[in-house]
Amino acid sequence: MDFETKQKLKDFLFQLISENKQQKFSDTVAGRTRYITVVLEDLYQSHNASAVLRTCDCFGVQDVHIIENAHRFQIAHEIVRGASKWLTIQKYNLPDSNNTEICLKSLKNKGYQIIGTTPHIEDTNLEEMDLTSPIALVFGTEKKGLSTEARKHCDGYMKVPMYGFTESLNISVCAGISLHHLIWKIRQSNISWQLSPEEQLDLMIEWAFQVTGNRKQLKAEFLKTMI
Repeated sequence: MDFETKQKLKDFLFQLISENKQQKFSDTVAGRTRYITVVLEDLYQSHNASAVLRTCDCFGVQDVHIIENAHRFQIAHEIVRGASKWLTIQKYNLPDSNNTEICLKSLKNKGYQIIGTTPHIEDTNLEEMDLTSPIALVFGTEKKGLSTEARKHCDGYMKVPMYGFTESLNISVCAGISLHHLIWKIRQSNISWQLSPEEQLDLMIEWAFQVTGNRKQLKAEFLKTMI
């Protein structure tokens, strides 16, 4: 579908939603980014993973990559509170496959630095992160952290500075602190962190389908208007 047709589809769908929702979509999509993305590797506590999704939506991080080697991702609806429907979530769960490698190689091929989050390896403090190229932040499983496979593909590591007796943060807390700082930092910079006009248009169409429902029927009705 070309850009002009997508624009017409967006206008068609926007007629079916309130003006307040239309304005909310337009305002929100302008703050979305793919310059920073999040990877969750084998998280097994649903409230942790769901809290990260909610944080991503709050800070405008559009894409979340979920690796399911040993554990299947489950949404805790009381935690995520609908945030997941506004995100682009990609799962990697092919049977008998190295899903960590598949995910991280794909992100590298798209130009991302793969940055592992851990306080236990030679690393860079959050405030000192180099943001000259896009970053994929990788969070490992709750008890063991990043897998050996994930570490093999990391270009670097990042930690949140801490000054107490406890040596690590809960994953959802670490994600919240990290994303808040990194999103603030790119917004203060000259980096082109926003989505392209076509990416923004695609998202608004997707969000409109989320609230209007019955995607198949609405697409059929739209196509009739194009004849």
